Amino acid sequence: MSDLIVNKVVESGLISMDLEIYYPKEEIKVFDLKDHLFMGLILKEKDFRAALQAMDWSSYAGVNVAVTCSADAVIPMWAYMLVASYLQPVAKAVVLGNEKQTIENLLLRNLETIKGEEYTDKRVVIKGCGELPIPESAYLTITNKLRPFVKSIMYGEPCSTVPIYKKK
Repeated sequence: MSDLIVNKVVESGLISMDLEIYYPKEEIKVFDLKDHLFMGLILKEKDFRAALQAMDWSSYAGVNVAVTCSADAVIPMWAYMLVASYLQPVAKAVVLGNEKQTIENLLLRNLETIKGEEYTDKRVVIKGCGELPIPESAYLTITNKLRPFVKSIMYGEPCSTVPIYKKK
C-alpha cells in the first residue's frame, strides 16, 4: 500500500468558480436626489438645475455612483437623466438604485464579461459560501451564461456539490 496522498478534486477536472472575484471592489458613492428637493417633497426644475450646475462633481471622479431618492417623492424621469449627464464624464459607472442594488448591478455586469465558450465541455462548480453576500441574481446569471457550453454545473464546494445541470 502506498502512502501517496492523491488530490481527487484536482484529478476530477472540476473547475471551481468563485463569484466573489467578480464582486465590485471600487468605492460606491450615493447621490441622493432627496438632498435637492424643496421641502423634502418637490423637485423644482430651476433650483435643481442650478444646484447641479454649481456642484463640485470631482468627488465622484473614478467611483461607482448609486443614484437614488430616499424620500417618498415623485421624481420626473428627466431628473435622473440630468444627474447622469453630470456624472457620466467623471464617474466610473452610474447606476440607478441604492448601494446594495448598485453592487448587484455591477456584479452582474462583471459576470457578463465571462466568455462561456471558455468553459465548453467543462465540469464547473459554482462556489457557494464565502465572505461576501452574493445575490441570487448572480447565481441565475452565471447559470444562464455557462449552461449552453458546459458539460455540467454544480453548486457548493468540490468535495460536496449539489448537481444543477448535466449535458445529455
